[in-house]
Amino acid sequence: MKDHLKILLQYSLPKHLLSRLVGKLAAAEAGALTQWLIKKFIHRYKVDMSEAAHAEPGHYKSFNEFFTRPLKEGVRPLVDGENVLAMPVDGAISQLAPIAQGRIIQAKGHDYSARALLGGDKALAAPFIGGDFATIYLAPRDYHRIHMPLDGVLRTMIYVPGELFSVNPLTASRVPELFARNERVVCIFDTAAGPMAMVLVGATIVASIETVWAGTITPPPGKRVQRWDYDADTAPRLAKGEEMGRFKLGSTVVCLFGPDRVALNEALTPGTPTRMGTEFGRLVRP
Repeated sequence: MKDHLKILLQYSLPKHLLSRLVGKLAAAEAGALTQWLIKKFIHRYKVDMSEAAHAEPGHYKSFNEFFTRPLKEGVRPLVDGENVLAMPVDGAISQLAPIAQGRIIQAKGHDYSARALLGGDKALAAPFIGGDFATIYLAPRDYHRIHMPLDGVLRTMIYVPGELFSVNPLTASRVPELFARNERVVCIFDTAAGPMAMVLVGATIVASIETVWAGTITPPPGKRVQRWDYDADTAPRLAKGEEMGRFKLGSTVVCLFGPDRVALNEALTPGTPTRMGTEFGRLVRP
Protein backbone atom coordinates (compact mmCIF):
# COMPACT_ATOMS: atom_id res chain seq x y z
CA MET A 1 0.00 0.00 0.00
CA LYS A 2 2.85 2.39 0.84
CA ASP A 3 4.45 1.86 -2.59
CA HIS A 4 1.07 2.37 -4.28
CA LEU A 5 0.66 5.72 -2.51
CA LYS A 6 4.15 6.80 -3.58
CA ILE A 7 3.23 6.23 -7.23
CA LEU A 8 -0.17 7.97 -6.90
CA LEU A 9 1.55 10.97 -5.33
CA GLN A 10 3.85 11.27 -8.34
CA TYR A 11 0.86 11.52 -10.68
CA SER A 12 -0.63 14.36 -8.62
CA LEU A 13 2.48 16.41 -7.81
CA PRO A 14 3.36 19.50 -9.94
CA LYS A 15 6.61 17.76 -10.95
CA HIS A 16 7.92 20.41 -13.34
CA LEU A 17 7.34 23.26 -10.90
CA LEU A 18 8.90 21.30 -8.04
CA SER A 19 11.92 20.37 -10.17
CA ARG A 20 12.52 23.96 -11.29
CA LEU A 21 12.27 25.26 -7.72
CA VAL A 22 14.76 22.65 -6.52
CA GLY A 23 16.96 23.61 -9.46
CA LYS A 24 17.08 27.23 -8.32
CA LEU A 25 18.01 26.17 -4.79
CA ALA A 26 20.68 23.78 -6.10
CA ALA A 27 22.22 26.54 -8.25
CA ALA A 28 22.24 29.10 -5.44
CA GLU A 29 25.50 30.03 -3.70
CA ALA A 30 23.81 30.25 -0.32
CA GLY A 31 26.78 29.99 2.01
CA ALA A 32 25.93 28.19 5.25
CA LEU A 33 22.66 26.81 3.84
CA THR A 34 24.50 25.31 0.86
CA GLN A 35 27.11 23.74 3.13
CA TRP A 36 24.40 22.31 5.38
CA LEU A 37 22.59 20.77 2.39
CA ILE A 38 25.78 19.24 1.01
CA LYS A 39 26.79 17.70 4.35
CA LYS A 40 23.28 16.34 4.94
CA PHE A 41 23.26 14.82 1.45
CA ILE A 42 26.68 13.18 1.92
CA HIS A 43 25.53 11.66 5.21
CA ARG A 44 22.07 10.60 3.97
CA TYR A 45 23.31 8.88 0.80
CA LYS A 46 26.75 7.77 2.05
CA VAL A 47 28.58 9.57 -0.73
CA ASP A 48 32.22 8.44 -1.06
CA MET A 49 34.04 11.78 -1.10
CA SER A 50 37.46 10.10 -1.03
CA GLU A 51 37.15 9.67 -4.82
CA ALA A 52 36.33 13.32 -5.48
CA ALA A 53 38.97 15.71 -6.82
CA HIS A 54 37.99 17.96 -3.90
CA ALA A 55 36.95 15.91 -0.88
CA GLU A 56 36.03 18.77 1.45
CA PRO A 57 32.36 19.87 1.27
CA GLY A 58 33.48 23.45 1.88
CA HIS A 59 35.13 23.56 -1.56
CA TYR A 60 31.74 23.69 -3.32
CA LYS A 61 29.94 27.03 -3.58
CA SER A 62 26.63 25.53 -4.78
CA PHE A 63 24.90 22.17 -4.45
CA ASN A 64 25.12 21.73 -8.24
CA GLU A 65 28.87 22.22 -8.14
CA PHE A 66 29.07 19.48 -5.51
CA PHE A 67 26.67 17.15 -7.30
CA THR A 68 28.57 17.30 -10.60
CA ARG A 69 31.96 17.09 -8.86
CA PRO A 70 34.88 15.71 -10.88
CA LEU A 71 36.77 12.67 -9.66
CA LYS A 72 40.45 12.34 -8.83
CA GLU A 73 42.71 11.59 -11.75
CA GLY A 74 43.06 7.83 -12.19
CA VAL A 75 40.19 6.59 -9.98
CA ARG A 76 38.22 5.45 -13.06
CA PRO A 77 40.82 3.84 -15.36
CA LEU A 78 39.60 3.37 -18.92
CA VAL A 79 39.43 -0.17 -20.26
CA ASP A 80 42.05 -0.86 -22.95
CA GLY A 81 41.41 -2.07 -26.49
CA GLU A 82 39.99 -0.34 -29.56
CA ASN A 83 37.32 -3.06 -29.82
CA VAL A 84 36.25 -2.70 -26.17
CA LEU A 85 33.43 -0.36 -25.11
CA ALA A 86 33.77 1.57 -21.85
CA MET A 87 30.97 1.83 -19.31
CA PRO A 88 29.61 5.39 -19.65
CA VAL A 89 28.51 6.03 -16.05
CA ASP A 90 28.63 5.00 -12.42
CA GLY A 91 25.30 3.49 -11.38
CA ALA A 92 23.53 0.15 -11.67
CA ILE A 93 22.15 -1.82 -14.59
CA SER A 94 18.37 -1.49 -14.75
CA GLN A 95 17.89 -3.62 -17.87
CA LEU A 96 20.14 -4.95 -20.65
CA ALA A 97 18.77 -6.99 -23.55
CA PRO A 98 18.03 -7.10 -27.29
CA ILE A 99 15.61 -4.58 -28.78
CA ALA A 100 13.03 -7.20 -29.78
CA GLN A 101 10.48 -6.08 -32.39
CA GLY A 102 11.42 -2.49 -31.69
CA ARG A 103 10.54 -2.77 -27.99
CA ILE A 104 12.78 -2.00 -25.01
CA ILE A 105 12.28 -3.72 -21.66
CA GLN A 106 11.64 -1.29 -18.83
CA ALA A 107 10.85 -3.74 -16.01
CA LYS A 108 8.95 -6.98 -15.58
CA GLY A 109 5.65 -6.54 -17.40
CA HIS A 110 6.59 -3.16 -18.91
CA ASP A 111 8.22 -2.20 -22.19
CA TYR A 112 8.17 0.73 -24.62
CA SER A 113 9.15 1.44 -28.21
CA ALA A 114 12.59 2.57 -29.31
CA ARG A 115 10.87 4.96 -31.71
CA ALA A 116 8.98 6.67 -28.87
CA LEU A 117 12.16 6.92 -26.79
CA LEU A 118 13.98 8.68 -29.63
CA GLY A 119 11.23 11.24 -30.11
CA GLY A 120 8.89 9.48 -32.59
CA ASP A 121 11.10 9.61 -35.70
CA LYS A 122 10.75 6.28 -37.52
CA ALA A 123 13.85 6.80 -39.68
CA LEU A 124 15.97 7.71 -36.66
CA ALA A 125 14.88 4.58 -34.80
CA ALA A 126 15.21 2.17 -37.75
CA PRO A 127 18.96 1.41 -37.37
CA PHE A 128 18.40 0.23 -33.78
CA ILE A 129 15.53 -2.21 -34.41
CA GLY A 130 16.80 -5.71 -33.58
CA GLY A 131 19.86 -4.27 -31.87
CA ASP A 132 20.79 -4.09 -28.20
CA PHE A 133 20.18 -1.66 -25.35
CA ALA A 134 21.31 -1.00 -21.80
CA THR A 135 19.52 1.13 -19.23
CA ILE A 136 21.67 2.40 -16.37
CA TYR A 137 20.22 4.06 -13.27
CA LEU A 138 22.26 6.69 -11.44
CA ALA A 139 21.45 6.84 -7.72
CA PRO A 140 21.90 10.06 -5.70
CA ARG A 141 25.26 8.90 -4.30
CA ASP A 142 26.78 8.25 -7.73
CA TYR A 143 29.17 10.27 -9.88
CA HIS A 144 26.91 12.14 -12.31
CA ARG A 145 29.04 12.87 -15.34
CA ILE A 146 28.36 10.81 -18.47
CA HIS A 147 31.19 9.57 -20.69
CA MET A 148 31.54 8.06 -24.16
CA PRO A 149 31.60 4.25 -24.50
CA LEU A 150 33.70 4.62 -27.69
CA ASP A 151 34.86 7.28 -30.11
CA GLY A 152 31.93 9.08 -31.71
CA VAL A 153 30.93 11.95 -33.98
CA LEU A 154 27.68 13.66 -33.00
CA ARG A 155 25.13 13.54 -35.81
CA THR A 156 21.87 14.62 -34.14
CA MET A 157 20.64 15.93 -30.79
CA ILE A 158 16.94 16.01 -29.93
CA TYR A 159 15.16 17.51 -26.94
CA VAL A 160 11.92 15.62 -26.19
CA PRO A 161 9.55 17.28 -23.69
CA GLY A 162 7.66 15.09 -21.27
CA GLU A 163 6.84 14.16 -17.70
CA LEU A 164 9.26 14.19 -14.78
CA PHE A 165 8.43 10.99 -12.92
CA SER A 166 11.07 9.55 -10.64
CA VAL A 167 13.21 6.93 -12.41
CA ASN A 168 14.01 4.82 -9.37
CA PRO A 169 13.40 1.03 -9.56
CA LEU A 170 10.01 1.25 -7.83
CA THR A 171 8.66 3.79 -10.31
CA ALA A 172 10.15 1.90 -13.28
CA SER A 173 8.22 -1.18 -12.16
CA ARG A 174 4.90 0.69 -11.84
CA VAL A 175 4.67 3.54 -14.41
CA PRO A 176 4.07 2.34 -18.00
CA GLU A 177 6.52 3.56 -20.68
CA LEU A 178 8.36 5.65 -18.09
CA PHE A 179 11.51 6.42 -20.10
CA ALA A 180 9.50 7.26 -23.24
CA ARG A 181 7.27 9.60 -21.18
CA ASN A 182 9.85 11.59 -19.27
CA GLU A 183 11.65 14.66 -20.57
CA ARG A 184 14.90 13.61 -22.25
CA VAL A 185 17.83 14.55 -24.46
CA VAL A 186 18.62 12.14 -27.30
CA CYS A 187 22.15 12.12 -28.76
CA ILE A 188 22.91 10.08 -31.89
CA PHE A 189 26.58 9.41 -32.65
CA ASP A 190 28.30 7.79 -35.62
CA THR A 191 30.80 5.27 -34.25
CA ALA A 192 32.83 2.20 -35.21
CA ALA A 193 29.74 0.25 -34.04
CA GLY A 194 27.47 2.18 -36.42
CA PRO A 195 24.86 4.58 -34.99
CA MET A 196 24.80 4.77 -31.20
CA ALA A 197 22.09 6.52 -29.20
CA MET A 198 22.79 7.99 -25.78
CA VAL A 199 19.50 9.05 -24.18
CA LEU A 200 19.72 11.21 -21.05
CA VAL A 201 16.40 10.87 -19.22
CA GLY A 202 15.14 13.55 -16.85
CA ALA A 203 13.32 12.86 -13.60
CA THR A 204 11.67 14.52 -10.60
CA ILE A 205 13.88 17.30 -9.20
CA VAL A 206 16.53 16.83 -11.90
CA ALA A 207 17.59 20.47 -12.07
CA SER A 208 19.02 20.24 -15.59
CA ILE A 209 20.57 18.08 -18.29
CA GLU A 210 23.73 19.39 -19.95
CA THR A 211 25.99 18.34 -22.81
CA VAL A 212 29.61 19.41 -23.21
CA TRP A 213 29.01 20.88 -26.68
CA ALA A 214 25.76 22.80 -26.04
CA GLY A 215 25.67 23.46 -22.30
CA THR A 216 22.29 23.37 -20.55
CA ILE A 217 19.60 21.76 -22.74
CA THR A 218 16.84 21.65 -20.15
CA PRO A 219 15.43 23.73 -18.60
CA PRO A 220 13.82 25.64 -20.34
CA PRO A 221 13.41 24.46 -23.97
CA GLY A 222 9.59 24.41 -24.06
CA LYS A 223 6.80 22.01 -24.92
CA ARG A 224 7.75 20.85 -28.39
CA VAL A 225 10.38 18.48 -29.76
CA GLN A 226 13.51 20.34 -30.86
CA ARG A 227 16.19 18.88 -33.11
CA TRP A 228 19.75 19.90 -33.98
CA ASP A 229 21.59 18.20 -36.87
CA TYR A 230 25.35 18.54 -37.28
CA ASP A 231 27.40 18.41 -40.47
CA ALA A 232 31.04 17.42 -40.91
CA ASP A 233 32.24 20.94 -40.13
CA THR A 234 30.19 21.52 -36.97
CA ALA A 235 29.90 18.03 -35.45
CA PRO A 236 31.53 17.56 -32.04
CA ARG A 237 33.99 14.65 -31.99
CA LEU A 238 34.42 12.87 -28.68
CA ALA A 239 36.89 10.15 -27.75
CA LYS A 240 36.15 6.99 -25.79
CA GLY A 241 36.00 7.89 -22.10
CA GLU A 242 35.57 11.61 -22.75
CA GLU A 243 32.76 13.40 -20.90
CA MET A 244 29.67 14.02 -23.05
CA GLY A 245 27.17 15.34 -20.51
CA ARG A 246 25.99 15.52 -16.93
CA PHE A 247 22.91 15.47 -14.73
CA LYS A 248 22.28 18.06 -12.04
CA LEU A 249 20.54 15.62 -9.71
CA GLY A 250 20.37 12.00 -10.73
CA SER A 251 18.58 10.09 -13.43
CA THR A 252 19.01 7.39 -16.09
CA VAL A 253 20.95 6.81 -19.31
CA VAL A 254 19.66 4.50 -22.05
CA CYS A 255 22.23 3.34 -24.65
CA LEU A 256 21.11 1.84 -27.98
CA PHE A 257 23.15 -0.02 -30.61
CA GLY A 258 22.24 -1.53 -33.96
CA PRO A 259 21.86 -5.27 -34.70
CA ASP A 260 25.04 -7.39 -34.68
CA ARG A 261 27.17 -4.38 -33.83
CA VAL A 262 28.16 -5.00 -30.21
CA ALA A 263 28.23 -7.84 -27.72
CA LEU A 264 27.38 -6.29 -24.37
CA ASN A 265 29.16 -7.69 -21.32
CA GLU A 266 27.32 -10.88 -20.25
CA ALA A 267 28.22 -10.21 -16.61
CA LEU A 268 25.94 -7.15 -16.63
CA THR A 269 22.50 -8.14 -15.34
CA PRO A 270 19.75 -6.08 -13.64
CA GLY A 271 21.07 -4.71 -10.36
CA THR A 272 24.77 -5.04 -11.28
CA PRO A 273 26.72 -1.99 -10.04
CA THR A 274 28.58 -0.13 -12.80
CA ARG A 275 31.71 1.98 -12.78
CA MET A 276 32.61 4.36 -15.54
CA GLY A 277 35.49 3.10 -17.68
CA THR A 278 35.06 -0.64 -17.03
CA GLU A 279 34.18 -3.07 -19.82
CA PHE A 280 30.69 -2.40 -21.22
CA GLY A 281 30.97 -4.71 -24.21
CA ARG A 282 32.90 -5.40 -27.39
CA LEU A 283 32.54 -4.52 -31.03
CA VAL A 284 31.32 -7.32 -33.28
CA ARG A 285 33.64 -7.35 -36.27
CA PRO A 286 32.44 -8.87 -39.57
